[in-house]
Amino acid sequence: MSQERLSEQLATAGRVLAQTGLVTAFGHVSARLDAGTLVITPPRPPGRLGPGPYPLLPVRAGELPPDVPREAWIHTAIAAARPDVGAVCRAQPPSVAAASAAGFSLVPLHGQGALLGGCVPVHKDARLVRQPAMGRALADALGDGFACVLKGNGAVTVGATVGEAVARMWILAETSRITLLAACCGGIPLPLSPDEQKAWAATGPELLERIWQYLSTS
Repeated sequence: MSQERLSEQLATAGRVLAQTGLVTAFGHVSARLDAGTLVITPPRPPGRLGPGPYPLLPVRAGELPPDVPREAWIHTAIAAARPDVGAVCRAQPPSVAAASAAGFSLVPLHGQGALLGGCVPVHKDARLVRQPAMGRALADALGDGFACVLKGNGAVTVGATVGEAVARMWILAETSRITLLAACCGGIPLPLSPDEQKAWAATGPELLERIWQYLSTS
């Protein structure tokens, strides 16, 4: 896919994230142009992004270009560690921040939650990820998963496409909301069984595409 087409998808992602309350002034999304290059949203409020083409970012960058977010080390580190990842979404869903601050583990409490994996890992350094080593530490925390909570600093989700990465951020926010609601009821949130999680995870590409269609055409 061309830089121009990926830029269009990233602009749509910014609009979707803003409209659903998953970002405000901050947040960024990247997509893999080829094995060694990313296209990334510029450092502007995601909901107010203009037309592309957006900046190119080398996966093995020694320093960041001037027109990319200062946390772009997140994207380069994940892209370098995960050849299977085609897009990275960085956002700050309020429900994720609340669930993390309350100390809740984010596990699949509903079917779509299984598309995040068995338990969402937490990157325990609350500082902004503005150094290469910090990006690598976050990539290590993510591992082979699909989402990672950043302590006091939002979350990161990944996918094969921009749509998948954004859809997973939406699911992460919903999982956090359900977790908080269940806790308010006074009970212990009960995750889906491993077999149920596996069955739902097998539907991932289909359901993530449907969620992206819903979000991007709303």
